[in-house]
Amino acid sequence: MLTLFFVDDLPTEKGAKYEFNNEDALHAIRVLRAQIEDVYALSDGKGAWSKVRVLSVAKKAMQVEVLESGIEEALSTQFTVVQAIPKGDRAKESVELLTEGGADRIVMWASARSIGKGSEKLQVTAREASKQSRRYRIPTVSGAATTENVIDEIAKADLAIVFHESATQKISEIASPGAKKVVIIIGPEGGLTDEEVDLFAGAGAKVSHLGRPVLRSAHAGLAALSAVSTAMKVW
Repeated sequence: MLTLFFVDDLPTEKGAKYEFNNEDALHAIRVLRAQIEDVYALSDGKGAWSKVRVLSVAKKAMQVEVLESGIEEALSTQFTVVQAIPKGDRAKESVELLTEGGADRIVMWASARSIGKGSEKLQVTAREASKQSRRYRIPTVSGAATTENVIDEIAKADLAIVFHESATQKISEIASPGAKKVVIIIGPEGGLTDEEVDLFAGAGAKVSHLGRPVLRSAHAGLAALSAVSTAMKVW
């Protein structure tokens, strides 16, 4: 699989020459030791991609030629993960995992027991994780959302699931193929409050659990996303 880089002005015409000169290009030159005839994938982060061949390499840029191009269509089911903001580097870790797991939108939520803070840098984290996981569509990261914002997300969803250890329903009893907009809600390390669970359930969210083990908040989102994707036959 080709190494992936993102550019703002993606060239798509076959045979077109393009000067690749952003930070990703510097990484390719200095770290990957890019050579003439090397082949990479470039993308605009919105689904479009081009396969390019290196024609020349300078200190801070390289000339490439487009070999072929295409578009990765979005899946019919779109996943939004509402993640209670974890502390410190756990927030970055949660965004990395959710990006690798296929989330389309990541909403960082300031829950009652959240002790972390949202950061604009988390969008950069999603971009870097998209390169690692070879995603042509970079998920959007927003926040810090309020509980009222989360209720609005539930209202717009075909299926919303809030995960809580006290739940009795299994994912397999809730998630099935057909929903186009799915919202997954993950609580903080200290757990969701009873009021939050009641508010979300009252807004239409289903309450489910992830099995017997209690996962870290930063890891639970990926587990939930994977389980729901499997139950809905997205994977």
